[in-house]
Amino acid sequence: MPLPPTALSLLKGDTSLHNLDLPELEGRTALPTGEDLRGNIENYIGMARVPVGLAGPLLISGEEACGEVMVPLATTEGALVASYSRGMKAITSAGGAVVRVLETGVQRAPYFKLEDLPAAGRFVAWVLAHLEDFADITSKTSRYARFKKVKPILEGNSVTLVFEFFTGDAAGQNMVTICTDQICRHVIDACGEVIQEFYIESNASGDKKANHQSFQSVRGRKVSIEVTLPRSVVGKVLKSTPENMERFGRAAAYGSLKTGTLGVQAHCANGLAALFIACGQDAACVAEAAVGIVRMEVDTNGDLYVAGTFPNLIVGSVGGGTRLGTQRECLEIIGCYGAGKANRLAEITAGVCLAGELSILAALAEGHFVQAHASLGRRKD
Repeated sequence: MPLPPTALSLLKGDTSLHNLDLPELEGRTALPTGEDLRGNIENYIGMARVPVGLAGPLLISGEEACGEVMVPLATTEGALVASYSRGMKAITSAGGAVVRVLETGVQRAPYFKLEDLPAAGRFVAWVLAHLEDFADITSKTSRYARFKKVKPILEGNSVTLVFEFFTGDAAGQNMVTICTDQICRHVIDACGEVIQEFYIESNASGDKKANHQSFQSVRGRKVSIEVTLPRSVVGKVLKSTPENMERFGRAAAYGSLKTGTLGVQAHCANGLAALFIACGQDAACVAEAAVGIVRMEVDTNGDLYVAGTFPNLIVGSVGGGTRLGTQRECLEIIGCYGAGKANRLAEITAGVCLAGELSILAALAEGHFVQAHASLGRRKD
């Protein structure tokens, strides 16, 4: 079935997509076989078909993503694509958002139990004296991973080692697990201490969990983004005022503090889940990726300055589900498939998050939230 005319017109509005063929998204190909999906699924019985809509255009100025993009979002939630499109329209009408990847790194945190506290202390000293060994083991284990650092956490006779790696353009969870395992085998054999217990993961890496270390470190890519929305854009596109949005943003921040929310944001998980499913990312990583801080303030010109920082955008342009049919096509739509594209994907992901925040915060500030969901998010049959 060909794409609907509205979707085709959106794609054709982006000159970079004129020659893009989308047979998988259009349903012109047969379903993959179990062999096609080897490494991605076990006991395969069929495909869960999630609708994909286009949001945008989104104009951003990053070090890798610079220009307008149409963003594919996979969701069954009515009003979501429309809401994100409105936020993207506001950003684009304002001249675009500036975005930067600040830091990269993926962790694995093995646990070691030793005989006593002195043994644990000697163990930590030995580990810190052999960092070059860990870098060498990493380079021999993976073509793409690079050892970054290790942080020992000593508690009594136990030690957790939080290993951190660069993972290239892959999200890298499997990569860092394998590299950490090889390092730990060497540590156990060579450290000279009796290891009474060892576990490859101690639940301290932040994998698929929102956690308090988020803003002190990075998991995946830490990205910061900003945009200044002229008063006219806030009024015309978001149907609000800078003052009303700042006031509601402050009230929402108080709500986050009262309930112990990690970060201050409204619904980043919505856009992240839709983008991750469309683009072959690990959907479970929305748990940590949705942690972020979004703030709004009226500047000296009476315009609305908005900034967002997202420390755990664990995304990849290679590996995992990125090679699959519709997922690859969605990555190609945003120019993020293949080597050298992970930072671009992270920049666009931050733009999606910010767009969603702008739209929902404006809707809540002006009392339009219920009306939007009543008209777009419900079927009357």
